Amino acid sequence: MSCDLTIHHLRRSQSERIIWLCEELGIPYNLKCFDRQPPTLEAPNEYRNLHWSGTSPIIQDGKVMLGETNAIFEYILAKYANGKLVLPAEHPQYADYVFWLHRANGTTQPGLVTVMFDRLRGDTDGDFGHKIAQTRLQSNFQAMEAQLGKFPFLAGDGFTAADCISIFSLTTLRLFIPYSLEKYPNIVRYLEEIGQRDAYKRAMKRGDPDLVPVLSAVAPKDPLW
Repeated sequence: MSCDLTIHHLRRSQSERIIWLCEELGIPYNLKCFDRQPPTLEAPNEYRNLHWSGTSPIIQDGKVMLGETNAIFEYILAKYANGKLVLPAEHPQYADYVFWLHRANGTTQPGLVTVMFDRLRGDTDGDFGHKIAQTRLQSNFQAMEAQLGKFPFLAGDGFTAADCISIFSLTTLRLFIPYSLEKYPNIVRYLEEIGQRDAYKRAMKRGDPDLVPVLSAVAPKDPLW
């Protein structure tokens, strides 16, 4: 089957989510992989020049070149999903679906990245912004823990795109900002079950074959930074 959809994947990055989304949907795609460049671990110029944003993820669909995770999710779900992995507005868990679908990149990941760069900068004990970010992250994980105590997935009883977009911040991103999930048994159970999904295994093997997925409760011992 011919395929116009190409995922430009920067290894060890959030573009893994796009590969996984396509695997869950069972839609064909081409995959072009790029490695981070030492010592900064930035994307190579070849990748950064694909789209003016210069950041991962990026897809190409025919003449369309598109960046931004949530925009790519919306594009693929609207064009290719045929209703799969989404909840309609009349569904009782629709609000949960929309909330967690946008929470990942709207709040969770920016908070983690803020803490990461604060740590790289040096001592953060007295930094007001750092303390706010830490407080918000704690509230975020507590809310996620409570939600996963009520349901097997973030939007209820079924796996949705909200789960697909949320996992990166709980897994691969921890290679850049190691943190423990030992206080959150429901999140740990959730990650263990996600790790058994065939589509997740295929996606990680295709995009990052040398990476052991970060699915355990303990913080990674060998961070990239």
